[in-house]
Amino acid sequence: MSREVISTTNAPAAIGPYSQAIKAGGFLFISGQIPLDPATGAVVPGCVGCQAEQSLKNLSAILASQGLTTADVVKTTVFIKDMNDFATVNEVYAKYFAENAPARSCVEVGRLPKDVLVEVEAIAVCK
Repeated sequence: MSREVISTTNAPAAIGPYSQAIKAGGFLFISGQIPLDPATGAVVPGCVGCQAEQSLKNLSAILASQGLTTADVVKTTVFIKDMNDFATVNEVYAKYFAENAPARSCVEVGRLPKDVLVEVEAIAVCK
């Protein structure tokens, strides 16, 4: 099975020993995207909704680099700092996955990188 490291400047560079995404076996495995501005590398300030929006923009940029869209995503995992923010994150998420939404898990975690409020990872089917 071939394995290809995927990287785009339209999403934040990896901040550790991992790749933005890996293409393998007909799938694109996208690492967790946090709300970093790809131009500056800084955390986008503001509410959990603002941070969810940026995380999903970053995820979408990685998909776009491979000619894919959120319609090609089959599974996501959403990590949130506070489950009380679920409705807000869900509202933003629904803008990106309006029809035929992928399978999803959403979990509350104690802490996320750079103390952000949300992180989203995904698996997509390659065309």
